[in-house]
Amino acid sequence: MELCVISSTTRTTINPFQSCLTRRSIGSRLFQCDSLFLSRRGCSLLRSSDGRLKKPIRPLEISCASRKFGGGGSRKLATSTAVEAEAIVKEDKLPAELQVTETKAANSSVKLSVKVPAIVCEDCYQRVLTEFMKLSKIPGFRPKTRVPEDVIVGFVGRPYVLRATVESILKRTLPHAMETVTGKALKDSIQIVSSFPEMEKAYSQLKTLSYEVVVDVVPELKWNPEGGYKDLKIVVELGDEIDAKKACERQLRQKYKSLGALKIVTDRGLEVGDLAVIDISATTIDEDGSTGEAIPDAESKGFHFDTEEGNKLLPGFLDSILGIRAGESKSFSLVFPESWKQENLRGQRAQFTVDCKELFYRDLPTLDDSLADKLLPGCTTLQEVEETLTKRCQEMEQEAKEQATDNAILEHIRKMVEVEIPQSLFEEQGRQFYGARLLEIQGNMKLTEEQLASLSSQKAVNEFLDTQRESITDIIKQNLAVGDIFKRENLEFSTDELVKEVENSITEFKKHKQEYDEGRVKDQVQEILEGAKVLEWLRERAEIQYITR
Repeated sequence: MELCVISSTTRTTINPFQSCLTRRSIGSRLFQCDSLFLSRRGCSLLRSSDGRLKKPIRPLEISCASRKFGGGGSRKLATSTAVEAEAIVKEDKLPAELQVTETKAANSSVKLSVKVPAIVCEDCYQRVLTEFMKLSKIPGFRPKTRVPEDVIVGFVGRPYVLRATVESILKRTLPHAMETVTGKALKDSIQIVSSFPEMEKAYSQLKTLSYEVVVDVVPELKWNPEGGYKDLKIVVELGDEIDAKKACERQLRQKYKSLGALKIVTDRGLEVGDLAVIDISATTIDEDGSTGEAIPDAESKGFHFDTEEGNKLLPGFLDSILGIRAGESKSFSLVFPESWKQENLRGQRAQFTVDCKELFYRDLPTLDDSLADKLLPGCTTLQEVEETLTKRCQEMEQEAKEQATDNAILEHIRKMVEVEIPQSLFEEQGRQFYGARLLEIQGNMKLTEEQLASLSSQKAVNEFLDTQRESITDIIKQNLAVGDIFKRENLEFSTDELVKEVENSITEFKKHKQEYDEGRVKDQVQEILEGAKVLEWLRERAEIQYITR
């Protein structure tokens, strides 16, 4: 049964990025985002397009656990990758230089066309033979004795030697080829797109090797207008549901109602304050006035309708059934408002039929000081109850106002940036969100092993990425915009803040007996602190107007 009206204006909800900056425990947020359920991508850097590469080759030994995104993360990722690649290149000098041609590709990626000279291929071939000699026990030859080339190749098998040589060439030359993208390549985004069988064939015939690599790089942001974030003019819409006074009145009324006993109404029809058990059905009304199709989302059996909550339903619904008695039925037509959450029903006229099954009223006790402790444990008077609830609601109102402000600022700066999102960045961010969603689902209900396996499958993750593409992309743009502002404006936070929040986060992981990577935790905490500083900086300089709808 879905008769609630959804406003088309911006709501004061918390988006995943904003909530991790200032309104929640950083430790709790990191624990959620690092869920075990997540089906992570493999860590292998080399993936042939035909999927037949048997052994993962890790020339940079890059771990998936080291990846981090958001804020300035991609910038630091590239720096880390550059340091690792530089160390490998220094340790292993090639006998000749590679020929590397760089071409810009879509979604903040580049394609590297690599030509490996014959002398480098021959050097790799000799290394492979040496390794096979060390590992093989060939009849007629003592250990560590030099074995003729044709003998070792015949013993191991030419296809295996050929495959091992191509893998060796790739493993050894890839870090050198990556020098052209030093400082901007993203970890775990490197893919060799050339077919492995074709590389084997080319090497066997020409004794040289050429291959192509695609790698995601740090995306470049363009502000429109340039530096526009320095002079933001923000309009924040606040719903009356966060108004402290009204919220206090609602809470007090709910607590009071919970103390009353429900009694059957026998001598009258439905009045405001009653609770009715009703069946609802609805059909569309065509332009000619004839009955159209059924509306499943507006149908319900045994719906418990609290008339005091009638303003949250379809406008006119409550007024149309006032006076109905138990056992009676009423039919009436209503029009779905333009703010209705289902676009296909907005403005649609519909015919409703309501059958009243049971009707109850609340037999409420006298509201006086004697109920204070029942309304709010620890309180002795109604005045104390009201004051305590008012204080709580005021705190909630202020927090909701701050959250709405941050949401509006993030939404504003997101629209001011133009950037191509790397696919690896999109996938990793999406998997983090999906992991958090799985945690939420499991927190609300006990999942069986079969259900958990189904929800954490690659198919389920891919479906989530497809359906939530726009939302994921928007939050990545926000993160990148925040990171760019932090860098541009030379913002800082104290070392004490970082140490404290890292300790809190690790405590959260230990509390839930969850494995964690301390380096990863530190990096993510740093990004969250960066985001908080940026939002604080933007709020201080923005012109903010609050309106209540």
